This record gives sequence, structure tokens and C-alpha cells, in this order.
Amino acid sequence: MTDRRPEPIPLAVLTGFLGAGKTTLLNRLLRDPALADAAVVINEAGEIGVDHLLVEHVADGVVALAGGCLCCSLRGDLINTLEDLLRARDNGRIPPFRRLAIETSGLADPVPILQTLTLHPYLAMRYRLAAVLAVVDPTTAPETMAAHPEAARQVAMADRVALSKLDLASPEDVERTTGLIRRLNPAAELLEAQDADASSLFAEASPRALDLTPLAEGHGAIRAVSLASEAPLTRASYDMFVDLLRSAHAPKLLRLKGLVKIAEDPRRPLVVQGVRHVFAEPRFLDSWPDGDARTRLVAIGEGLPADLLATLYAAFAGRVAPDRPDRAALLDNPLAPRGGGLLS
Repeated sequence: MTDRRPEPIPLAVLTGFLGAGKTTLLNRLLRDPALADAAVVINEAGEIGVDHLLVEHVADGVVALAGGCLCCSLRGDLINTLEDLLRARDNGRIPPFRRLAIETSGLADPVPILQTLTLHPYLAMRYRLAAVLAVVDPTTAPETMAAHPEAARQVAMADRVALSKLDLASPEDVERTTGLIRRLNPAAELLEAQDADASSLFAEASPRALDLTPLAEGHGAIRAVSLASEAPLTRASYDMFVDLLRSAHAPKLLRLKGLVKIAEDPRRPLVVQGVRHVFAEPRFLDSWPDGDARTRLVAIGEGLPADLLATLYAAFAGRVAPDRPDRAALLDNPLAPRGGGLLS
């Protein structure tokens, strides 16, 4: 029987702290003819919504969610809105939008939003997360992230970070903010908000952009842990690797993304995307996007051990260092310590 399920609709999340310039950027992007086929969901904190009134281009295609933020009280409303949009599109009651953007509240934590999009079976089938774009104001970013953990998480979760208000920022502001972003999220693509276009919002983030140089401590408890490895995993070992990583570290794991080399098919990389304990269904690319056929993973988390990925991956790839557990010890040893070491 032929699978007649429609192609998933690319979905972009536009985030950033209060006053960073999200709505300004969204207005400019929506004037681009390339986004004439896009629908927009706008969320804002407060009982009376006004942000959607500030969006100039697609008034008939804007859905406003007021009274809370997408990360908490309105998660149910977000699900209902996304389902309603699909029904209206499928029934011909609204134009058949081909892309969807969600502008979050400045106070929103992106983690639960991405979990909702990944975990909900119908939404995961009909929408495909293309990218998370965070807007950052370098004139206030270091102080804002120090005072508001959600601002740091918005940057840590992003595939791309757009620097706004550069006409007001000093070179020192830009240097401090860029350094902070690089420590929080070395995999993020940096760009200037004035140069952002439709592809900045909707082009699927490519793991080829990963910067796998040694990483310094992140911002507060948030840090990035990276891995590059020639060694492949069998598909069964990959499943166990993810299961163990998820079961032991999900509360600390904001996001995991990258490419994995699979022993049964080393010419095609397996794409990995995870948020906390929720992982998207893995899929193979046709080929390695940049010719570099190594596993490359970056985990962004809170209090993650510095050698987490390298040690755990090596165990499942059969490359165990002295005094390190192998796969059998990790999974089968009833005497293995549970309060320290690799799984702590």
C-alpha cells in the first residue's frame, strides 16, 4: 500500500528575551515574498495580547495566544492551535500555508515547546522542526542572561543566533556577547539580524556547522559538551547509547544534536535530535553533507560532565580506555556504582 501521508510542514521557532527585537525581525522577514506561504503563531505573556497587532504583513494568517507563555500554561492551547491550523488548511478554510513560524514570548523556555512538537504523535507527523532562531541584543545580553536563566536557555537551544541593535552596541558589547554565545552553544550559527532572511528562519540547521574545538565552561550551569569520532556504532549500540544517555542525563540535557556514523551503513549519517528525554525519530541523510564521515555530536545541558559523550560513546563503540566501563559493564553489571562516575 502506498504511504499517502503529506510531507511534514517546516516549522521554525523564533525566540529571544524581552526587547531583543523579535517582532521587528519577524516583520521584516514576512515582507519577503519568499515567506508569502508562511503562517505565524504569536505568543505573548499577559492577558491582553498586543504583539500580533504589531505584525504588519499577514494579519489573516496570524494566530495570537495570549494569557501566558508557550512553555507552561498555554502548552495545551499551542497543541490545539497547531491542530486547528492543520484542519483549516486541509479543509480549504484557509490558504494552504507551506511553512509555520512560532514567535515565543520573551519569557518562554524553548525546552517544553520543542518537547511538545517532538512528542505529540500527530504534530510530529505533520510538522518538521526546521530550526530555532534566537534574537539577542548585545547591549544587554550578558546582564540579561546572568539575571534570567530563560534568556541563557533560549541561546543554548538555538540553531542560529541573530545579533540585533548592532548600531547601538559597542565593539566590546559584541565581543562579550559573541564569546558568551560561543561558550553556551558552539554549534549555533551566528549572524547579524539585519542580514537574516527567509532561509535564516526556515532552512534546516545543518550539523556541518558544529565547532568541535575544546570548550570552556558555559554560562552558569549551562555548558556544551562535544564529540567527534571516527568509530561507528552498530544500530543496536546506537539505540542503547541514546537510551542510557536519556535515562541517566535527561534532566540535565537541554538539547542533543548531530550526526552519527552507523556501522551497517557508514556512507549515510544518522541525524540525531533530542530535547530532555524526548528524541525525534532518527532519519538517515543520503550522504554526509560536508564529506566529513565522522560522528559529530553536541550536547547542551545544565551540569553535564565534561567527558560525558566521549566516554559513553567510546564504551558503545568498543573503544574503552583503561579504568573505564565497557558496554557490558554499563548495562549488565549489578555491582556497578549508581551514585558516581559516568552516570552521575
